[in-house]
Amino acid sequence: MNRFKHTPLSLFVLSLLLIAFGSVLSASELPRPLLLVLNKPGAKLLIVDPAAKKVIGEVATGTGPHEVTVSADGKLAFVANYGDQTPGESISVIDLEARKELRRVNLGALRRPHGIVESKGKIYFTAEANKVIVRYDPAADRLDWLMGTGQDLTHMLVINKEQTRIYTSNIFSDSVGVMEPMGQGGNWHYTVIPVGKRPEAIDLSPDGKEVWTAHSQDGGVSVIDTETKKVVATIPALTKHSNRLKFTPDGKLVLISDAESSTVLVLDAKERKVVQKITVGAVPLGIQIAPDGQRAYVACAEAGQIAILDLAKLTQVGAIDVGAGPDGMAWVP
Repeated sequence: MNRFKHTPLSLFVLSLLLIAFGSVLSASELPRPLLLVLNKPGAKLLIVDPAAKKVIGEVATGTGPHEVTVSADGKLAFVANYGDQTPGESISVIDLEARKELRRVNLGALRRPHGIVESKGKIYFTAEANKVIVRYDPAADRLDWLMGTGQDLTHMLVINKEQTRIYTSNIFSDSVGVMEPMGQGGNWHYTVIPVGKRPEAIDLSPDGKEVWTAHSQDGGVSVIDTETKKVVATIPALTKHSNRLKFTPDGKLVLISDAESSTVLVLDAKERKVVQKITVGAVPLGIQIAPDGQRAYVACAEAGQIAILDLAKLTQVGAIDVGAGPDGMAWVP
């Protein structure tokens, strides 16, 4: 004899429990890889499932989040809160599974954090207003290293795999800098390399042999040999206003977003010439290449979309609606 009767109320309560339990599972069993997208005007981090082409979560950040990086284990995101009219002074540390900000690291006198990357467990970022590169230790929750560049508007940075060289684009000084350890006692040396007008976008080739930077004002691209630390080629007048530049994982192609013309340029890295111009949504900014190298994702700020590019066909094959203002992005491994 069944002693338990399922009344409408008990079934309703059971349904709520199952939904809640399912929500817990979905938060701890996120699909991978995930694409993180920063919404600058909304001051939030969007968690995007690129396969389903939809936003599956969001987390509040500080004002004006510009760039984001992810811990090696894919559990934490680190967001540079650049600010708006008032300069930003914090880094948001976000738990991606719990979908919440764990802490907001106050940077003290450091202002305008921007380019940010993870390297061997540490988080490196630029502080534009102070002309410095800073390192944050998430395990100890403290800033443990800082070096000056002496260059105006030190903007983006990339680091080689060995963590022996840090490259920065310095917009108002028309230069790229190379920071590397020298001698004993933790001394570092910074080499300044003159390039074109207003270098902003920067990336290191997968083999570590070249650094490319796109000049946002004159439209050109400088190719720097990492061994000699000299410009070995200048590609003239490609864009109206370049914003980001990315190598594909195999190093064969380079993508450049042109915010003013709403196009993405695809260059043959070896030949150093344009092989395709892809029209995308209005004001393309951040670029991320999928880990398998098959597709690229471009944040189109005014269109409120992430354009999806097929890197075999060199054409746009879809878009993800994310709302107005997407910019910096990162992959969760």
